[in-house]
Amino acid sequence: MPTSPSPVPPKKPMNAETVLVAAMAFSALIGATAGTVASALVLGASSAGDRFVAGISSSGRAFLTAGSVTAEEEATLAAVDAVQRAVVSISVKRPRRDAPDQFVDVGGGTGFFVTPRGHIVTNRHVISDPLAVYTVLTDDGAELPVEILATDPFLDIAILQVEGDGYPTAVLGDSEGVRIGQTVLAVGNTLSSFHNTVTKGIVSGLDRRVTGSRLAGDIIEQAIQTDAAINPGNSGGPLVNLLGEVIGVNTAISFDGQSVGFAIPINEIKRAVTDVEQYGRIVRPWMGVRYVMLDPELARAEGLSVTHGALVGTTQPGAPSAVTPDSPAAAAGLRDGDIITAVNGQTLGDGRSLGRAISVFAPGDVVTLSVARGEEEIELHVTLGEFPAE
Repeated sequence: MPTSPSPVPPKKPMNAETVLVAAMAFSALIGATAGTVASALVLGASSAGDRFVAGISSSGRAFLTAGSVTAEEEATLAAVDAVQRAVVSISVKRPRRDAPDQFVDVGGGTGFFVTPRGHIVTNRHVISDPLAVYTVLTDDGAELPVEILATDPFLDIAILQVEGDGYPTAVLGDSEGVRIGQTVLAVGNTLSSFHNTVTKGIVSGLDRRVTGSRLAGDIIEQAIQTDAAINPGNSGGPLVNLLGEVIGVNTAISFDGQSVGFAIPINEIKRAVTDVEQYGRIVRPWMGVRYVMLDPELARAEGLSVTHGALVGTTQPGAPSAVTPDSPAAAAGLRDGDIITAVNGQTLGDGRSLGRAISVFAPGDVVTLSVARGEEEIELHVTLGEFPAE
């Protein structure tokens, strides 16, 4: 008579120590066969054609992901291909003191074609030496003399031109849609020696206010901050998204930290390019005042009850006038010590400066200023002029 099978004892729950041992054992197994397993998984494909990547995480667990790394690499390569042919290196040379007919390299920068007719965008500080001779080196190796068509009176940009037609152009994106954390590429003539170097990073911040001697006194109030490596020589080069669109012009680096670079938003550049094509110059609205944006600390120091807005000049007696004679501001009756609190009803402060508010208008436009003058609140109407040529 057959015996009855012995009852199977219930399985014990796996405790944390057992899980750890099991994971380590599995990790060891994976390690012993890594070459075989990794090869099989990397080369494996789903019916949709995805490629897979296998590995071991820092916790010892095996992981398998589909397409994520490969997709970003392919997007990066496509973005570089889309913009690289439009990027040029700018050479800056000066005549030798002992032999004026001979020239020596004294610096360099980067630019990129924005029209097939040879218009190039770069930084103003790249071409700011009046004694220098400038040439560009295109991606296909052609070295061409350039003409400086226009410089921006407010931003650190310049428009150059080379003779010829049919040049490859960069696609200009929309900087309004830029988001913190998105991947970006910087392309430039790194250290004025390494043509079309590509670096990669993310957008680290938006609406940064950048100024300093490296910008020749320019103030950029809406700069894009990035940790993509930007080095001397990259100035004027494009900051590109993974669609291959230029979203900014690399312009400055911080020497107080690492991987802190800044770019001018491309939407600011588009307007300058359009101006040059239509008028042969960059046209900017002008009011004719010097000002400082108020914050509570400055308001206390100046003894003011108003804590936001643009303080025209200073309240201190004896200081030079901040209102330019014969300017639109002077014609409208602005005075030193006035505080402009709003433009056309839009309050100034919290990142909205007077310059930023005025920049969206054109010469000839009439704007209404809300002004705090002592204990009074008044309105002044200013007919904007065009910023005088440099």
